[in-house]
Amino acid sequence: MPASPQSQYVPLVEAIRSGFRESVHFGTVVGLTADGGIGYRRGRPEAPMLPRSAAKPFQAASALHGGADLKPDQIALAAGSHSGEPRHAEAVVEMLERAGLDTGALRCPADWPLDRRERDRLLKADGSPTRLLMNCSGKHAAMLAACVAQGWTTDDYLDPAHPVQALVRSELEELCGEESAHTTVDGCGAPQLAVSLAGLARGLRAMALAPESSPESAVLEAMRDFPDYVAGEGRTDTLLMRRLPGSVAKMGAEGVFAVAAPSGEVVAVKLSDGDPLFRARTMAALAALEALGVDVEPARDLAAAELRGGGVPVGELRPIAEEDTAD
Repeated sequence: MPASPQSQYVPLVEAIRSGFRESVHFGTVVGLTADGGIGYRRGRPEAPMLPRSAAKPFQAASALHGGADLKPDQIALAAGSHSGEPRHAEAVVEMLERAGLDTGALRCPADWPLDRRERDRLLKADGSPTRLLMNCSGKHAAMLAACVAQGWTTDDYLDPAHPVQALVRSELEELCGEESAHTTVDGCGAPQLAVSLAGLARGLRAMALAPESSPESAVLEAMRDFPDYVAGEGRTDTLLMRRLPGSVAKMGAEGVFAVAAPSGEVVAVKLSDGDPLFRARTMAALAALEALGVDVEPARDLAAAELRGGGVPVGELRPIAEEDTAD
């Protein structure tokens, strides 16, 4: 099989249509065993990458370290990429109000809700995109709450040099065990810090091992208790946490997915093509968890990807075993 133009990526998932290989998803996967060793790897997980929204748990913990006064469901929202359901928007408004702010303080871009039903409802009502409905508004509200708690300015909280962003950088680098390789701008306007995929997995594991009284522990506990605030109804993060109780799952844009199993294993995935249909990363993540000995049977349906033609099944998406990549 041809190599990827980017050497850190290898073939992970293929789409087979009527017996014909239609496409191949290249990527990198790393799996940590319960004791922290690398027990599974595909590609080069030491190469820098952008975790995108999979970094939100670190950012949420930073906000708590900064003094943000958040309820558990709001912590989950700060660590999540919400769907813009009414309960999500209401929680963000309350987060801001508790900090003495309103939605005008948000600096994320206006957007439609990710929830299709809510978007359709707004369209029928002649609604429009708002900053509140943007999937990152919970993270932004948490950062603003930390700014208020510390007496920091709020109009420039997205500046990489702002104290709240310095807090995020310190938290991410400490948990991931490495310095950020690059700073760029995420889709929501916040600074995005490049780390390795292995670093992302180490960071999530460090949060899972943090003392119960710590902000890191509070974030993961909130995500487990309120998976519907981490994403939303029908979305993979939420469904996987429901299927595997005690697990933590967080997707990021451009093909990123990080999962911590209740038994201590952690998997991180990055798909080179961005996985726009959100289908290949879940399959790769579950395959890695299973290889580490985690029982993923209750969530196996989340990795099922049927290919259809003329309204009937004609193929499937399936993982590529390492020994099958030499042809």
